[in-house]
Amino acid sequence: MKLIITTLSIFCISIVSVKAQKGSNLTKILPAYYDIKNALVASDAKTSSLKATEFVQILKSIDSKELSESDSKVFIPLQEKLNSDAKSISENTNIETQRDHFATLSLSIYTLLKAVKISEQTVYQEYCPMKKMYWLSNEPAIKNPYYGKMMLTCGKVTDTVK
Repeated sequence: MKLIITTLSIFCISIVSVKAQKGSNLTKILPAYYDIKNALVASDAKTSSLKATEFVQILKSIDSKELSESDSKVFIPLQEKLNSDAKSISENTNIETQRDHFATLSLSIYTLLKAVKISEQTVYQEYCPMKKMYWLSNEPAIKNPYYGKMMLTCGKVTDTVK
């Protein structure tokens, strides 16, 4: 009897663990996005391209059938746009072109973030008044990905998502 109870317990824990792992892919999106942002802050087009390739791979690994119905309704319409922008960043070596695609990638991530819990951490939406573009950050300190070192601290926090 103990063996049956122990076996059933392990089985149930395994199922919960597998479901948690599959559903956790959405939480990998934001750290991958931050990697792209940090490469753009450093004006490093090569690293930005590599990080965008990793971002695309994370998107491919997300099985929308494993998401809750409400998460799926938000994610699926954004998935192609996220993929398209990240792919454009990955395929370009021109930092300005990468930054242009990063702007629309940022808006899509923000839309996802507002509707789906993809982070346990506070996320800051920040704005560059010179480019009139937004980005997301895991800290309130401004590190502008649109100008990099030229105007590193140009911008302001416009929203905080907890």
